[in-house]
Amino acid sequence: MKILLVSANGLAAPYPVYPLGLDYVAAAVGPGHEVKVADVHLLPEPAALTESIRAFGPDLVGLSLRNIDNTDLSAPEGFVGRYQALASVIREATAAPLVLGGSGFTLFPREMMSAMGADYGIVGEGERFGLLVSALARGEKTPAFPGLIAAEVRPESGDAVSGPWKGGFGRRFDRNAPHVAFYLAKGGMLNLQTRRGCPFQCIYCTYPHIEGRRSRFTAPEAAARTAMDLQEAGARYLFITDSAFNADYAHSAAVGRAFERLGLSIPWGAFFAPTRPPADYYLRLADAGLRHVEFGTESLSDPVLFAYGKPFRTADVLESHQAARAAGVHAAHYFLLGGPGETRETLTRTLSNIDKLEKTVLFFFCGMRIYPHTRLYDMAIGEGQISEGTPLLEPVFYRSRDMDEREIVEKVEERRAGRSNWLIGAGGSEVASTLDRMYARGYSGPLWEYLIR
Repeated sequence: MKILLVSANGLAAPYPVYPLGLDYVAAAVGPGHEVKVADVHLLPEPAALTESIRAFGPDLVGLSLRNIDNTDLSAPEGFVGRYQALASVIREATAAPLVLGGSGFTLFPREMMSAMGADYGIVGEGERFGLLVSALARGEKTPAFPGLIAAEVRPESGDAVSGPWKGGFGRRFDRNAPHVAFYLAKGGMLNLQTRRGCPFQCIYCTYPHIEGRRSRFTAPEAAARTAMDLQEAGARYLFITDSAFNADYAHSAAVGRAFERLGLSIPWGAFFAPTRPPADYYLRLADAGLRHVEFGTESLSDPVLFAYGKPFRTADVLESHQAARAAGVHAAHYFLLGGPGETRETLTRTLSNIDKLEKTVLFFFCGMRIYPHTRLYDMAIGEGQISEGTPLLEPVFYRSRDMDEREIVEKVEERRAGRSNWLIGAGGSEVASTLDRMYARGYSGPLWEYLIR
């Protein structure tokens, strides 16, 4: 079979993100099939995508839906409309069955199947796509296995993932693919995953529904070999996409040591939870090439951190920040304001405590997006903010009882006082255009360190 995998994520702010998930989907397809990736960043016009599809002549098309929206209340943007337009182009260009998948699809499987008129949907991790390919290659018209939605059989199903993928996960990286060259030119960043699953209990997070709560690890040596492959392909920076790289300190430290043993020489960064680190943890990772730490801090008020289900408190954040700074690593903090437990007093405390974070960049998201399959969803129903029938495909945000998002933004702006290292959301089009110019001049990585004050 000829299989076309389409990356639908056209978001370029603050920078385009390499479609790592499709590497795993491609690896799950058995031998004897031809797999090609089409990236909307390279085919932004419908005519270009149509021409590409007709030239390849696929027998099956997989459409990966990474995000449903940008989760930013200050400038909310839903992506469902553009996905529907993309599906229409695909339908007009080929009669091949259309399969939906990806993290965004897994959150809204019934809704997206209906909105896009797909033939099949893969709920959960994308490796299940390989099972569908094998079944169709055997001539099965209506295959059935956990995680598959077949429109002809049970279009109303698919809300629940039947547990994490148990078959193991490998990656097929084609360094000669056109989309790889695009991302190397746009900042030189490629992605790496070292574990799946998230053991934390954050009330708003969708990772446990998509990947499960139990951590499943890539062996450190295998992760390091993949990192070396990406470096040899021309990557100038790696970003580790784990929900929180340090959710398991022992494993993440072992990955760092493996990077050193194999001679990785390019810098890298990751998301971290600001939990209290072991002694010299960040120093050792810095020796292994760690350059950027992006902390999911969310608040600097302990009552709010408790309400959010966070495994750390303000003192842990300050210690983590200082440890990263002492190791010579750039540190940024992401804040999620206005969720359950937020009041004028807690917001004031957070903004005051920020002064204790020296030499950093701060990203403020003023509003908590409500997604199904989260504790926040249940809380919002219990408080009467939404009902079980409330449409959530377009962005819907939790509303603090004490203050609305306009007041939150005003207080952040007031405290910001024009400082360039305080950003509302991802920084908007101005930051994106600045990054684009810097990438054109040969800079690589996320580059937010140039805003540090």
